[in-house]
Amino acid sequence: MSVSHCVGAEMPGSTAPNPLPAGISVTADGSSTALTVAVDHLARLGCEVAADTSGSATEGAGTLVTTSTTGAEPHVLTCAIDWAGPVALPLASEADVQAACGIAHVHGRRYGRPVPLPLDYAGAVTGVLAVTGVLAALHAATLGTRIRGVRTSVAQGALLAVGQYLAAATAADDEHHPGAPTPGAAPPPFTSADGVRFELETLDAEPWLRFWTALGAEPPAIREGWPPFQHRYATAVCPLPAALHRATARSPYHAIRTAAAGTGISVVRVRGAGDTAVLAVPQDPWAVTALPADRDAAPGRAHVVPAPPVPLPLAGLVVVESTTRVQGPLAGHVLALLGARVIRVEPPGGDPMRGTAPTAGDCSARFLALNHGKEVVEADLRTPGGRRTVCELVRDADVFLHNWAPGKAAARGLDAADLARVRPGLVHAWASGWGEALGPTPPIGTEYLVQAGSGVAELTARPGEPPTPFLMTLLDVLGGLVCAEGVLAALLARAATGHGRQVVTSLLSAATVLTAHGRGTTSRRRALPVPCCTDLVEPAADPRFGAALIRRTCVLPDAPWEFTA
Repeated sequence: MSVSHCVGAEMPGSTAPNPLPAGISVTADGSSTALTVAVDHLARLGCEVAADTSGSATEGAGTLVTTSTTGAEPHVLTCAIDWAGPVALPLASEADVQAACGIAHVHGRRYGRPVPLPLDYAGAVTGVLAVTGVLAALHAATLGTRIRGVRTSVAQGALLAVGQYLAAATAADDEHHPGAPTPGAAPPPFTSADGVRFELETLDAEPWLRFWTALGAEPPAIREGWPPFQHRYATAVCPLPAALHRATARSPYHAIRTAAAGTGISVVRVRGAGDTAVLAVPQDPWAVTALPADRDAAPGRAHVVPAPPVPLPLAGLVVVESTTRVQGPLAGHVLALLGARVIRVEPPGGDPMRGTAPTAGDCSARFLALNHGKEVVEADLRTPGGRRTVCELVRDADVFLHNWAPGKAAARGLDAADLARVRPGLVHAWASGWGEALGPTPPIGTEYLVQAGSGVAELTARPGEPPTPFLMTLLDVLGGLVCAEGVLAALLARAATGHGRQVVTSLLSAATVLTAHGRGTTSRRRALPVPCCTDLVEPAADPRFGAALIRRTCVLPDAPWEFTA
């Protein structure tokens, strides 16, 4: 198969369909979901791609050979995608990886036993990681550091995807080991009296109480249901009292929506990928936009540091991050793993997520999985002084990353155009839930609502099951990864033009990776006789995983790439 994309002319304020500069070509060899995703993303970003998906020339998941003629001399870079990588197990398929690296365990918590996720999620994650590694190496070349080889693996992609759960399971005070669901209890989604399946979301207990009271649910069930609902992101289980499901089953969907609107709850219908009313997702995982505010400004200076023998490709890059929860912090975490200096802006007293149980030392284990190694500056962004602090940090930065609610950046005077005047050449990245697809006041943009609205819930359901959102943080992880991928593409565009870019990604745009490629075939192959993880403590203690993990106050996935000069 041969795919060619040409770089079009850039217009002020436009979304460049191919943000990478001309002169980058890729040859791909192999057959796997990881390779398919990588080829698709590189083509969408503007590379000229030739792909052989027969798989005859590779024993791993695939190989990418990238040639860049954008510099003084051609730069050839090889990216190898393995199945097992540094994990010393005979992994050779998506099913093997899901079983050994914990995805089947985390997904199966809602069922009380390991259950493979019926799509090639680890492969999709790894395809994005492969592109991220390639783009990072190409960025290093623009600063004079030549990296010849990148290696990643589907096993490392899977471990990164379960990183928060791994950290929590190995924290000293972890007291939560999900077992079989409570008899009679059931997780979302809910079903209305007229048969509409839906997800709901609130981040606060008061709207939860008001909503269920409006539907006539019994107070003991309302109280009992809040803790598992609140903690489902951390535990991947959500056994809600049967009385809550009975309450929705008594009310038609229009009445449920009315109750939700009156009590501050967001409700989204669960749609399948083939539903004629399915929400239209963005065409690409990222939108990279030229910034008219700094098109005529002098290019921002590059941050160059001496390269170590085996360089980290983003060494010298400075990222200012104001994010919370999972998606935004993970994007910054990926950039930090690639060598960037990441400065988190947190509210006075620190991010409240630092205190979320279980803790490892004096900090939440889940928070550490996304934020360890970042610097912290505290600032109250509700005040002029706090916003000035952000501007001062941005003056010496290359990237500003946030996941604020729609309209918040403009209201604070910290949107892309504002900060481009502060720092010419800045890459301004916004990671959101719905992006701009649902207007200025969308439903809460969190994992399960976007799974429900995007059609992904059909992909995550078991055979014979109606569309059912997955309780593991699936789009949060993929959303963070595609945001980092978009940032790196924007940095390469900046290197070619001297001007900054705005990068817009969302959980909804991340869903395109799965709706386009999630129905791979490798997850249906017979698994090799490898261990099936039934508790994340197992791989953490298994020496065969040692080269892929790092041990601090809890166990964390190591960087999922190896770079060679």
